[in-house]
Amino acid sequence: MTATLGFIESITIEELEKDPYPFYERLRREAPVAFVPALGMYIVSSKDLCAEIAKDSDNWPAVISAAGGRTFGPGALLNTNGEEHRKLRDMIEPHLQPSAVDKYIDALVRPYARERLEAFDSDGRADLVSAYCEPVSVRALGDLLGLNDVSTDKLREWFHKLSVSFTNAAVDDNGDFANPDGFEPGDEAKAEIVAHVDPKIDHWIDHPDHSAISHWLHDGMPEGQTRPREVIYPNLYVFLLGAMQEPGHAMATTVAGLLSRPDQLERVVDDPTLIPRAQSEGMRWVAPIWSAVVKAATKDVTVGGVDIPAGSAVMLSYGSANQDEHAYDAPTAYDLDRPVTPNMTFGAGAHACGGTYFANAVIRIGLEELLEAIPNLERDDTRDVDFWGWGFRGPKELFVKWEV
Repeated sequence: MTATLGFIESITIEELEKDPYPFYERLRREAPVAFVPALGMYIVSSKDLCAEIAKDSDNWPAVISAAGGRTFGPGALLNTNGEEHRKLRDMIEPHLQPSAVDKYIDALVRPYARERLEAFDSDGRADLVSAYCEPVSVRALGDLLGLNDVSTDKLREWFHKLSVSFTNAAVDDNGDFANPDGFEPGDEAKAEIVAHVDPKIDHWIDHPDHSAISHWLHDGMPEGQTRPREVIYPNLYVFLLGAMQEPGHAMATTVAGLLSRPDQLERVVDDPTLIPRAQSEGMRWVAPIWSAVVKAATKDVTVGGVDIPAGSAVMLSYGSANQDEHAYDAPTAYDLDRPVTPNMTFGAGAHACGGTYFANAVIRIGLEELLEAIPNLERDDTRDVDFWGWGFRGPKELFVKWEV
């Protein structure tokens, strides 16, 4: 099989951000493993091959994309393996274990969700992304981290700027970044984050509390020692991007999917126990972290008929895997009644998302409150649902209306 075909050579990042589906559908059909010059790396687009590589940490250790490395800096969880990766997971996961999440999640999410809804539920129309889904998502994680003194708008601004930086992945013929200035928004956000969090770290060192960042500093450390900031900050940036983006955009995507099937939306409104199933299908339909996981070949290897040299970076496209025609019937349609089949929204193997349970809980509570407060939700058909992104993907806006 030829690793680079004509249509692959002509693809641009701008096209992928607008609508990656036609390109990846053709990749799955003609070249499920292919070198994409615009990204400077191999792309794996089928579900079986993504799962195979994701679960094989020995032969496919995690690396970070060049743009991700430029955005987060060294020491990010996404770029670690073995014992180093285990130590970082031990640092971040205590707050994210199901037994821990169940103790705090209602009090963390539900009051703020109700507050947001009270601000607009008498208006009869809203953009759910900006009015509800993103605010609920960033507020939940911000407060968990200990950033309760950062405004919701500022948290949203930080994750959008970090996203612009992380997805600034286009390279030129020499493998250099095609748009170096594209990292400036991320740099601005990081400077603000450090300026705000540094004094808080100074306080948490001597006065630990129950916030996640305070625990990151202290848990598992020898008496009298705390983790250095060069460990804290790269992983904080990862959280302020991926962990803030995922629940909000998955929530909005699920609503968009249900609005495309009004009969299914009505069933979910009538029976809220269907919400977990609805959100799972929403995240399969449009994966919020669409294509961000990168692995490296430890040796020369042939995958999907393509020879990949040792050391090559290979991006696993989970959003494409979730649309694989060999794994799902009519995958481009949202369908609440689809047979329950595991999808790759949260990854697989050692680098599967550590916040899976937390994210699902935020989405569930957000949808419960929304559909209880506004059960007669309809799409505003005068406005398009504008999805965006190939690295992270979700609706930029979701205009809805309801009778009051």
